[in-house]
Amino acid sequence: MVTVVGESQCKKGFEFVFGGPLADCRDCKVKNVCFHLEQNKWYRVTEIRDVHHECKIHEGGVRVVEVEKIPIQAAIPSRSALGGSMITYEETDCDLVGCANHRLCKPFGPGEGVRYQISKVLDTEIECSKGRSLKVVLLD
Repeated sequence: MVTVVGESQCKKGFEFVFGGPLADCRDCKVKNVCFHLEQNKWYRVTEIRDVHHECKIHEGGVRVVEVEKIPIQAAIPSRSALGGSMITYEETDCDLVGCANHRLCKPFGPGEGVRYQISKVLDTEIECSKGRSLKVVLLD
């Protein structure tokens, strides 16, 4: 899949979440290259091309890159952790920011109420400070 990223993010292995189209990009000649990505999904840069474009948003412009969509690692209730199943993502109400698992319980990217497929259930069972039974899964 081909898109563009800012020159400062243009590194193989760089991972990002596509937040959606910006109003400032309406008149851009390469907007369709950006806008075909799925909103709130994670991507990883796999190849960097030599094509450069000016950009109103990214200082120094953007470069054409190849990306792959990558799954979101998240902790969900164990009873919902079935490989291959579809779930509607619900963010946890946990407020323990200092918890070692906070980034799994409140990952960046998944949208509240958005449907995801559980591509894999990892063997990891979370030690939850609030006593919840949680498992780590990969969401596509």
